[in-house]
Amino acid sequence: MDASTPPADEPIPVTRPVDHGTAKLLPDVDRPRAWLLTVDGAPQSYVDLDEPTYLEFEYARRLAHVLDLAADEGRPLDVVHLGGGALTLPRYLAATRPGSAQDVVEADQGLARLIAEVLPVADGSGIRTHRADARAWLEAAPDDSADVVVGDVFGGSRVPAHLSTLDYARQAERVLRPDGIYLANLPDSAPFTFLRSQLATFRAVFEELLLIAEPAVLRGRRFGNAVLVAAHRELDTAALARRTAGDVFPARVTGGAELRRFVGDARPVAEQDAVASPEPPGGTFSVG
Repeated sequence: MDASTPPADEPIPVTRPVDHGTAKLLPDVDRPRAWLLTVDGAPQSYVDLDEPTYLEFEYARRLAHVLDLAADEGRPLDVVHLGGGALTLPRYLAATRPGSAQDVVEADQGLARLIAEVLPVADGSGIRTHRADARAWLEAAPDDSADVVVGDVFGGSRVPAHLSTLDYARQAERVLRPDGIYLANLPDSAPFTFLRSQLATFRAVFEELLLIAEPAVLRGRRFGNAVLVAAHRELDTAALARRTAGDVFPARVTGGAELRRFVGDARPVAEQDAVASPEPPGGTFSVG
């Protein structure tokens, strides 16, 4: 065998055109069965098939912290994931809450096929993938059918406009059970026009609202991801703050009066006013 030829069992990158660009699955040289998914150079997901509870991306860990506190440890949950990627959070939940029923909605059918082929989930995982538009699927879902709805849909590096409106928030609230939780991964930077509008939108529907983000992002020093948490019940803010403060890149949990001041005069987003999240500055999330 030529010295430049990788061993037969060494994973090699996979590149494939999908519905919304070019997807690449890049093996992690430091973790034998871990993969980074990018679409047009923008990182979308990271998964370790041997250790699904390992979460490389900070925003994914913040979402997972909320999921960990959503119910008693190990209790199965009914979860809707809007946006599939490489199924990072569904795999995490299948490992931490066995028996959970999870519906994953992925609009990019080419991407869904790629993940099913190269990084399939185990039989009996409870993970079902639906190749459909996230909002259309949500609008057809039954009332009071989910414990958690996770909004993590990106068209390239942007949250689509039709997933930012008051009507969309109402659909998420309808599908959730009375004690359910809505989570969303939202990218923005100062002056936070998009993020503030999303907080105003979900505040119009839910009584409890929290925001998880790195202080540097909230101070406007850089573009970054923030996690929105919405519910009708009081959330354990102190426990969540302890977890996020212990991460490699610590984040703050903001709620109450401080969050109201941050939202300021932002108003809920009507259908006719909806816009996608801002384009990240060049190179912010790109790989290679």
